[in-house]
Amino acid sequence: MCGIIGIVSNNNVSQRVYDGLKRLEYRGYDSSGIAIVSEGNLIRRRAEGKLEALRSRLEDRPFSGNIGIGHTRWATHGPAIKANAHPHRGEGVAVVHNGIIENYKELKDALIGEGVSFSSDTDTEVIAHLFSKNLNGKGDIKKAARETFAALEGAYAIALIIAGNEDEIIIARKGSPLAIGYGNDEMFLGSDAFALAPFTNRVCYLKDGDWAIMRRDGAEIYALGQDGAVERKVETVDAAAAMVDKGNYRHFMAKEIHEQPDVLSRTFGQYIDPEARGVLLPESTLDYSKINRVILVACGTAYFAAQVGRNWIERYARIPASVDIASEFRYRNAPMDKDCLAVFVSQSGETADTLAALHHCKAHGLQTIGVVNVPESSIAREVDLTFPTYAGPEIGVASTKAFTAQLGALASLAIGLGRVKETIDAAEEARLTDLLLTTPRLANDVLGCEDQIEDIARGFVDYTSALFIGRNTMWPLALEGALKLKEISYIHAEGFAAGELKHGSIALVDETVPIIAIAPDDELFEKTVSNMQEVLARGGKVIMLGSEAGIEKAGEGCMATIKLPVLDPFITPILYALPLQLLAYYAAVAKGTDVDQPRNLAKSVTVE
Repeated sequence: MCGIIGIVSNNNVSQRVYDGLKRLEYRGYDSSGIAIVSEGNLIRRRAEGKLEALRSRLEDRPFSGNIGIGHTRWATHGPAIKANAHPHRGEGVAVVHNGIIENYKELKDALIGEGVSFSSDTDTEVIAHLFSKNLNGKGDIKKAARETFAALEGAYAIALIIAGNEDEIIIARKGSPLAIGYGNDEMFLGSDAFALAPFTNRVCYLKDGDWAIMRRDGAEIYALGQDGAVERKVETVDAAAAMVDKGNYRHFMAKEIHEQPDVLSRTFGQYIDPEARGVLLPESTLDYSKINRVILVACGTAYFAAQVGRNWIERYARIPASVDIASEFRYRNAPMDKDCLAVFVSQSGETADTLAALHHCKAHGLQTIGVVNVPESSIAREVDLTFPTYAGPEIGVASTKAFTAQLGALASLAIGLGRVKETIDAAEEARLTDLLLTTPRLANDVLGCEDQIEDIARGFVDYTSALFIGRNTMWPLALEGALKLKEISYIHAEGFAAGELKHGSIALVDETVPIIAIAPDDELFEKTVSNMQEVLARGGKVIMLGSEAGIEKAGEGCMATIKLPVLDPFITPILYALPLQLLAYYAAVAKGTDVDQPRNLAKSVTVE
């Protein structure tokens, strides 16, 4: 995840902006930069690589000013070079940005048609030029901000400063987190409270869709689409706890669920070239063209991600694939050969059973890939190629954002294999990558049903068991939904392939057992609805997840429904994971369990 810092003060801010960037290093980055307004002029320093490179440039060419913004960047659009490092400039404007602007190409083409020149490969530069155009010497900053942010599609956190204006930073948040810090005659902004901890302990967390004008004496905050200013709570944050800051959330799990638009932006920023509309596979010596079989090995939540990955690999790359639980894999003595690719999925990269399975495959001469969240982990060091997941630190015991990041990496792998095997053409690759780039925005839309899910989850306080059903890629999601519910709420839950429920397990169905039916608009919708009707006929209390059209067609008789956007089946598993996570979370809250530290569970190298 990229990092943003900004300060407006009566004193020089350049060193403190740099210090704030140092505190954001843990989020990962490949370039950095700072811009300030000094005597009315915009001055910018940028560097690729580590912050030491930026510090050298600041020492060689020092500058000072009372207002500034800084950024650490993970490359999303364009390679990790100085020209693509933030801040980016338009006419009299400098901007930093986290996230992905989905419609940047259309905006860029329109601006080029009006004579605007671009100097980078990024989507961020579009924001700078668009704001410059909307401001256009008129000086109406509020109008320019509203018009600019209304034109952007995607998930983002934005901060910009204007030449000649040493008192205002314009900021906006949609999907990606952003916090405002309140000081004494100075104000701060950061991607999280940890970046702000040295400067202030009074923090306001912007809500999704907020934008603001931040001045030395405070901030005017607006909600996108509304005219008047809105009030947002200012909280006192304990400095010692800022590194593991929960933000505006009650538990880390809730915070990490809401970080997923940002996580998806970062993950697909690494694996997709939006200009070429294709997948970027990590450089390696692996010969993908010779792969005749794929084995995916994992534990727990990662195992369910691998099940979805198997489906994608077989569908789009047409390569036979299997999934194994790591703790069992070595003991069935499966036949393997050198043209078999073994993929190991692990959040920590230290899961003992998965690591043992890796050693087993390497002993048989297999090519190996690790889908991991910790690049220095044992699995990452020992595999032939690493597919990082870019989820950032996951503090909550129940894995959430790591799951969707794993799905993102596996989707990219499937497309890449399909391209190499020539089982998908350029047009299909472009379609699939375009869909993946919409997931940050759509994840934000899905999170909009949170209040509805919370209301439904309150009823789980009276239940002792629950069943989840789904078909195709929704079957692994049913398994994952059941795992989440039982591990943090202590409600017994099971996930089933919907068509299998009638083979004995339907005997469990009665009015005391809620059944969560995952029924998106896909080729198996009618079959899933048929299985749902079998449950309803036996007095089961069904909670249906589906689109508005699907619910109108089949939701009659359900105890509750959760309306979700109409989604392409390819990206549905990524996005339907979020409401299942929210349902488990709010069920646990209703039951009063310790969500961040459930009994018998802890973050461990042996548990995932």
